[in-house]
Amino acid sequence: MDCMFFKQIKGQGSNFSYVIADENTREAAIVDPDFNSDEIKKFLVEDNLKLIFIIDTHDHVDHIVGNDELRVRFGAKTAAHRLSKIATDVRIDEGDVIRVGSVSVRVLYTPGHSADSICLLVNDTKLLTGDTLYVGSVGPMVMSGGDARSMYDSIFKKLLLLGDDVEIYPGHDRGTGTTSTVGKEKRLNKALTARSFEEFVESMKRQ
Repeated sequence: MDCMFFKQIKGQGSNFSYVIADENTREAAIVDPDFNSDEIKKFLVEDNLKLIFIIDTHDHVDHIVGNDELRVRFGAKTAAHRLSKIATDVRIDEGDVIRVGSVSVRVLYTPGHSADSICLLVNDTKLLTGDTLYVGSVGPMVMSGGDARSMYDSIFKKLLLLGDDVEIYPGHDRGTGTTSTVGKEKRLNKALTARSFEEFVESMKRQ
């Protein structure tokens, strides 16, 4: 029986944070704490959850600003990709698995939006895509110092190879919805209908 607890929390502006927990052990992880630490702290305390990890999908400030407050309050460890520019307790990379009780969080290295961008596959059913893939669009690259070729490879050669039923949970509410699936994005996300890298770049210009 699935004992995973999962919650999407709207942060400041368009940001999303996520709570992943084992309902039996009450161990929990927070992904991308925004300027919503008070709401997260209240939620963790009221639900009697033990925060053990704070995981950042990349090192941009709107995804990490709550790290220190939550780390101090709950004694949790921070985790970020090995190329992250921020100080972190645990350096992670492609294929690493973080255990939250019996819940598995597998790291997919997906550069493009930034050099340290990762996605997180939770129990092989839910994909937290950070700023790599939004619902109906893809994450920005020019303003973030990212790279179009890396983004193309991350999406087309990694994320779209996952099962069509895998649920997608983005880092921002900047698309056509707050959740989706890999299959739906293949069909409906115009950026993902590109047949070549060049078409992908052109589709990005029209976002």
